[in-house]
Amino acid sequence: MQSSYAETFERDMGCTEAEWLGWLPAAIGSCPWQAGSGSARVDIAPGALQLRWQVMPPRVIALMRMPVLRVSFAFSELDATQRFAFMKRFDLYMQRGGG
Repeated sequence: MQSSYAETFERDMGCTEAEWLGWLPAAIGSCPWQAGSGSARVDIAPGALQLRWQVMPPRVIALMRMPVLRVSFAFSELDATQRFAFMKRFDLYMQRGGG
C-alpha cells in the first residue's frame, strides 16, 4: 500500500475484465456506484472516483501469460486523507496472494 494517492493515476492490474468486475463491489464497499462500458463512477462523499479501464496485451514471461488491465483513477472533490482512506480498503480487496 502506498502512503498517499494523487488525484489521478494509472495502474496495470494483472487480471481480466471479468475478474476486475467481480472484485470491484467488495473493493468499493458500501459506496454507491454505476458501471458503464469500460468505466465506473464511485460516489465517495463528498466527492467521487471515476474509473476507466482498458484491456491490454498480456504480459508474457517465458511460457507464462498474464492478463493486463490498465485502470485509470480520477478522484474529484476528495482531499488526500479521504483518498487514502478509500484506497486503503480498495487495495486490500484487490490484493492477490502470492507464493
